[in-house]
Amino acid sequence: MSTFLSKNLLKKVFSLLSVVRGYNILVLIVAQYLAAIFIFSPENSIQKVIFDPHLLCIVIATVCVVAAGYIINNFYDVKVDQINRPLKTGIDNIVKQETKLNLYFFLNFTGFSCSFFVSWKAAFFFSVYIFGIWFYSHKLKKTPFIGLLSATILTILPFFVIFIYYKNFSKIIFVHAIFLFLVIMVRELIKDLENMKGAIANNYKTFSVVYGEKKTKQLSITLLISTLIPIAFLFNLPALSAMKYYFYLALVTLLFVGVYLWNSTQRNQYRTLHNTLKILLLIGVFCLVFIDTSLLLEKVIDRLH
Repeated sequence: MSTFLSKNLLKKVFSLLSVVRGYNILVLIVAQYLAAIFIFSPENSIQKVIFDPHLLCIVIATVCVVAAGYIINNFYDVKVDQINRPLKTGIDNIVKQETKLNLYFFLNFTGFSCSFFVSWKAAFFFSVYIFGIWFYSHKLKKTPFIGLLSATILTILPFFVIFIYYKNFSKIIFVHAIFLFLVIMVRELIKDLENMKGAIANNYKTFSVVYGEKKTKQLSITLLISTLIPIAFLFNLPALSAMKYYFYLALVTLLFVGVYLWNSTQRNQYRTLHNTLKILLLIGVFCLVFIDTSLLLEKVIDRLH
């Protein structure tokens, strides 16, 4: 009997991790701390950043709110996902919808409480963020331009809150944010192409549904070409240091994405492109440590002492 209960509990935990996309949450935590250490607060030691209680509260608040966002998105998209992702939907549905909603409210409350510990401004930011995620999941994602724009903004906002916390307004951060914005928007467009079948069946007016595959590809390629502007600007900044090699990789990858996208017609091809951009963004997260190699050495030496 105990073995059965253990297996059942394990299934439910795995189901919840699937719903909240535990892998994405883990990457988000790493990304926020690496950004804080190597970009937003380069003058502070690693130890000081990691053990900053306010930063910890911001990270916890972000994780809770983003996880809650995945839950509410899963709740509203259950019919779409049954068509587009039947296997994942089966795993997600191991846990009852009532349990998911209770967890949704608990996570949002926890996130808001942690942000309130930082400041009332942080609490206000996360209140707006919580509402924004709900409104996107409920209404905005069913519209073409606004849905695309809001999805991109909501994805990049967790880094914006760290940016505001440290009040670091350097050029490299601003230009890097533009690059990320463009790549994430292309990823969202490709995701629209990948999920067209479910969107059409459930009357979602996404960009690809309203304007068709050809125009979605044209916009995606235009955005890919636009990434050359922030990349060229970043190459002229000495502070980029060894991270320039990441942007060389990005150039090759984005060229591949553009060519392959134009010739793609099948859902599995769009999935390949979507995953390619996810991997590129993931590599970018870990390459943050190379944004200033002299700074990296200083922080390591400081940590050893």
